[in-house]
Amino acid sequence: MSERMYISRDSGALCVGAEDVTNAFRKAAEKRNLGLEIVRTGSRGLYWLEPLVEVETPRGRVGYGPVGAGDVESLLDQGEKHPLCLGLVEEIPWLKKQTRLTFARCGIVDPRSLDDYKRHKGYAGLTKALQVGPEATVEEVINSGLRGRGGAGFPTGIKWRTVAQTPPQQKYIVCNADEGDSGTFADRMIMEGDPFVLIEGMTIAGIAVGATYGYIYIRSEYPHSIEAMEIAISKAREGGMLGRGIAGSKYDFDMEVRAGAGAYVCGEETSLLESLEGKRGEVRAKPPLPAHIGLFAKPTVINNVLSLATVPIIMSDGGAYYRDFGMGKSRGTMPIQLAGNIKHGGLYETAFGITLGELVDDIGGGTRSGRPVRAVQVGGPLGAYFPRELFDTPFDYEAFTARDGLIGHGGIVVFDDTVDMAKQARFAMEFCAIESCGKCTPCRIGSARGVELVDKIVNGENRAENLIVLEDLCNTMKFGSLCALGGFTPYPVMSALNHFPEDFGAERKRLVAAE
Repeated sequence: MSERMYISRDSGALCVGAEDVTNAFRKAAEKRNLGLEIVRTGSRGLYWLEPLVEVETPRGRVGYGPVGAGDVESLLDQGEKHPLCLGLVEEIPWLKKQTRLTFARCGIVDPRSLDDYKRHKGYAGLTKALQVGPEATVEEVINSGLRGRGGAGFPTGIKWRTVAQTPPQQKYIVCNADEGDSGTFADRMIMEGDPFVLIEGMTIAGIAVGATYGYIYIRSEYPHSIEAMEIAISKAREGGMLGRGIAGSKYDFDMEVRAGAGAYVCGEETSLLESLEGKRGEVRAKPPLPAHIGLFAKPTVINNVLSLATVPIIMSDGGAYYRDFGMGKSRGTMPIQLAGNIKHGGLYETAFGITLGELVDDIGGGTRSGRPVRAVQVGGPLGAYFPRELFDTPFDYEAFTARDGLIGHGGIVVFDDTVDMAKQARFAMEFCAIESCGKCTPCRIGSARGVELVDKIVNGENRAENLIVLEDLCNTMKFGSLCALGGFTPYPVMSALNHFPEDFGAERKRLVAAE
């Protein structure tokens, strides 16, 4: 067996025993007097195969998985004849079919090595940005068609241009790494598996808009991400890629990590800014926009991890190259996270346009339980529930909007036919009531009344009348809430009512946008 192998230190891999497997290999190598080098990488995103062990060979990396500590001795004895051998990792169909742009290095590089990052095209985007200058950098991002990957899908380059056009002053880059949606883990994977790409993306943003400092706001539930980013920032600073005169240029840019305290509402950009300033996480009224008056009342770019991590490849390979992927106004690729009751859960990066059915049935392999898929929720706890009748919906911002859904952060949670959709609708209202910052009445009061209404409907109490009241309440929350927490809560509630009326004990016409 080769003298070099790769084992993930990603949180998902650690949860299923990657550390035990690594220690078992080290002990076995010492006992056998093998000069074994173990490189700890991020995850490839094939979570049903974790812990995945990759062994370097002249043909490429050969994978084995899922490996347990008890498999180590036999794996060292049998090599590629072992039953857990998967062949060349790059040839595994689930991975080979992907279009990896944002996640091109994840699972391949050592996330704690600046040199390894540079060997895999790292900082090529920054080099290009330094060559062409701030204005051309902003235009390249606009031309790429990159939209925010955090939920709203606002064009990233337009946000940058707005900040760039403010008068010269202290400006900030803020990375929203408060990944709180159910079934999402792409931000965490980037930070743990390829942290330098996020640093590079934030640095390019700083140059583009005239900002000299950045903050990465990471939820406290991500201790491994916090550690990985802090190590990478330190390595980048030591290597001259952060601080004064980055990469020998005339530009200065530095950054730091800030940990959030676990409030879901702090994923909303203005609540995040309040938290960064040391205040209670409450939504700000807009205008003014953060691009004009943001962090510490200064012009601020706020982007999601995936948006910023995609910028380096746009700059290195060109906006036109990135724009060639996708459909309609949804350009490039989307790292889609498959979770819930699914056979092949993990991260799948592909161009926009793939259908929901392909993602769930073909790529995800259906349910892990083996029972029929009944519903999928796309876009986190505030996303709509789609029945199988809507599985022809292409993964595209506008296509989902047309069917009263949203892509959000690209998380897909699968449910089989044992799910109670009335309970799911109640959970949405309850979640909103618990997580509300309390600043606006529709969200604070509406969600509490929503829980009561769902309970009354399920119990048969004035069902027809309460259904009308619930719909009216959802409209009030949708159009009257200050932010997306209250504004999007009606999506899961109304989609459950419209597509699964039988779970509420009342016959209702299904309201499918395609009809």
